[in-house]
Amino acid sequence: MNHFRPVAQTAETVTLTRRDYEALVAAAEDRIDHQAINEQEAREAALGKAAARADYLPGALVDRLLAGENAIRIWRAHRGHTLSALAAMAGVSVSYLSEIELGRKPGSAAARRAIAGALRVPMEDLA
Repeated sequence: MNHFRPVAQTAETVTLTRRDYEALVAAAEDRIDHQAINEQEAREAALGKAAARADYLPGALVDRLLAGENAIRIWRAHRGHTLSALAAMAGVSVSYLSEIELGRKPGSAAARRAIAGALRVPMEDLA
C-alpha cells in the first residue's frame, strides 16, 4: 500500500491530498469486494456451485427489476408461482397481492413479511 503523507493534522483531523484520499477509498472498497468474493467462494465450496447459486435471478429478471418492475412479481415469476398460489402460501387475498404487485397498495409489514417468507427471500429483496 502507498505511504500517505498528511497535508495537515490536528488532534481530531487529518487532511490528505485528494489523490491520497481517493486511493484510500478505493483500497477500502477493494477490500470489501474481495471479502464478498471470498465468502461466496467459500459458500460455493461448502454447498456446491449449483446449490449456492440456486437463488440467483437470471439476467432477464434482473433487467426487469432495474427497469422498475415490482420485485414481488419478479420473484413470483422466478419461483414459478401463480398469483393465486403465492397469495395462498402467504395467507393474503389474491386481490390484495395483485394491488401490491401493481403498486396500488404498499402492503402491510405483516403481509410483506409473509410474502417474503413464501418466496424464500429476505424482505429487503422485495423493496
